[in-house]
Amino acid sequence: MTDTKHEADVAFIKALAELLRDNDLTELEVMREYGDDDSLNVRVSRMSQVAPAPVQMAVPSAAPAPVAAAAAPVEAQEDPASHPGAVTSPMVGTVYMQPEPGAPSFISVGASVSEGDTLLIVEAMKTMNHIHAPKSGTIKRILVGDGDAVEFGTPLVIVE
Repeated sequence: MTDTKHEADVAFIKALAELLRDNDLTELEVMREYGDDDSLNVRVSRMSQVAPAPVQMAVPSAAPAPVAAAAAPVEAQEDPASHPGAVTSPMVGTVYMQPEPGAPSFISVGASVSEGDTLLIVEAMKTMNHIHAPKSGTIKRILVGDGDAVEFGTPLVIVE
């Protein structure tokens, strides 16, 4: 019975990956309940249109407590792009947190910024594009790291 269940789970994950690809989605997360003490959590995502979608599968648990604990991070994972103070990438490129290697970062968590201050740089096609603060405020979160690849609309920083 375990092999049959495993085969059904693999088929289910493949179907989710096809759904992701066919509908041009970037991420899909599903929780499947088999019983009181048995569930399957699946998150399928893709970083770019070229890369294959990585599949992550949580191992079912025999105890009900871990299932409840697994649900808590989903609630805590609020979409940073929906935050009113989110600054998103206007283009596809590579993030640089400082003006040149070895120099101090433009920003840090807790730092005050004024409207128009440079928050970071996104390099696209050998052009350094300064990303400016849309408003004055305090840096609450930095969502990317130096050298990270970003896509259009990727949340970079939260300014409140």
